[in-house]
Amino acid sequence: MQFKRLNNAIVANTHSDESQRTPKASAKIVHLGIGAFHRAHQAVYTNNVNGLAAKAAEDIWSIVGVSLRSATVRDQLVPQNCFYNVIESDASGSNRFLVSAIEDVLVAPESPQAVLDVMAAETTQIVSLTVTEKGYCHDVVSGDLDLQNPDIQHDLVNLDSPKTAIGFIVSALKFRRDHALPAFTVLSCDNLPSNGKTLAKVVLQFAGSIEPALTDWIKAQVKFPNTMIDRIVPATTADDIDMFSQRYGYHDLAMVKTERFSQWVIEDNFVGKLPAWQKVGVNIVKDVDAYENAKLRLLNGAHSSLAYVGYLTGLDFVHQVKENPELTRFLTHLMKVEIAPTIVAPEGLDLQKYCDDLLQRFSNPELHHRTYQIAMDGSQKVPQRLLHTVEYKLKNNQAIDALSFAIAGWLRYTTGVNENGVAIEVQDPRAEQLASIYKQHANNLDELIDAYLSVHSIFPESLQSYPAFKEKLCDWLGIIQKLGMKAALQELLENINATTD
Repeated sequence: MQFKRLNNAIVANTHSDESQRTPKASAKIVHLGIGAFHRAHQAVYTNNVNGLAAKAAEDIWSIVGVSLRSATVRDQLVPQNCFYNVIESDASGSNRFLVSAIEDVLVAPESPQAVLDVMAAETTQIVSLTVTEKGYCHDVVSGDLDLQNPDIQHDLVNLDSPKTAIGFIVSALKFRRDHALPAFTVLSCDNLPSNGKTLAKVVLQFAGSIEPALTDWIKAQVKFPNTMIDRIVPATTADDIDMFSQRYGYHDLAMVKTERFSQWVIEDNFVGKLPAWQKVGVNIVKDVDAYENAKLRLLNGAHSSLAYVGYLTGLDFVHQVKENPELTRFLTHLMKVEIAPTIVAPEGLDLQKYCDDLLQRFSNPELHHRTYQIAMDGSQKVPQRLLHTVEYKLKNNQAIDALSFAIAGWLRYTTGVNENGVAIEVQDPRAEQLASIYKQHANNLDELIDAYLSVHSIFPESLQSYPAFKEKLCDWLGIIQKLGMKAALQELLENINATTD
């Protein structure tokens, strides 16, 4: 494939015979939430499938990306004919390759009808999502749709111009039902426990509020496979784009950087066609649960923990956390001693080696993955990443010191001020609520922890039946506030050593 520069962007050579590029796409994926992660993960797998299809003169798959908020990604990709580079790296170095699987990018707030049209088109076989945990508009503890969410309330009475991923999915499915068109597969690619089941639940609850018969049709016709996705993809910065330009001689405003490791496990539960992803490394399996638990608890749980503890010790990047001996000891104990025993490993996975591999991945200095980025939306992440593990440990009368320390670190972070007294912009849908709780109860640690634990949209009510959990949170949050994160971490490690000697 040949390219030329045009207005400092990389585009397909427009004077070449388009029929020689690739066979014409006959099936589409509509992807809601076309951020960096999708472009470095699912789009790469689809691009690789298309490479095999092109060699065999078979039809290819195209992706129509949808931004549910801003026009930023559209304005980066479309002037480049939706081509972009992926930079992969590990300890051995880096490599780059071009991705051409994306056909177009739509901006939902500008034209919701254009999004609904492509979702309703019969050629669309899959609607996939990376909208982050908060994009599901649900209670993270119960899994129920949050009917008080203003955007959900809007969508329930404006189904022809929705704002949320849930509203778009139900609106498109209703159109297909009403016009006797086949359903599509709805493929969640977000870090949620049983993400397909979670998505199905909120979609069905939304549809039931519109029309009970629509719920029956969706149950009978639509598939929501569970998935597990794993790849570390930091946000692309202006410096990354400048360095790319200096090295390769042209600007790519849509480039993404990622680690070389990549994994995708999908439940074999589809309606209609799907790309031959299994030919390019995707595992399509009967049951995703074991893979999901290992990844959510070990990778994501450790990621959130290192983000809060690392950020409050003044470290900006994940690889800096890994370079710190005390933080590495904390992470190793957290993962191998407290989290790993709660997981039933899928066949062929050595959990201790998996922990070692994760620690090695965290040490990648090329990614420049910010602790602040990982720290975002903790109220949506902490329940499935850490609290489920805590509940398992408490039920089995097992130690939770490192887990409690990590959660106390998150609560300290949400106070909105770092240890130098500088304000933190806490990006979280419950930031105001958590800040208000702290302001009201800051002078009484016991009351403060009670107030936090009473937020049952974050902390399961069942945790209140374990006094040891409250006691640990009180202890560690108090120590962190009194001594600072570095000294508190040292005290945690001394306690761990004393109990394991």
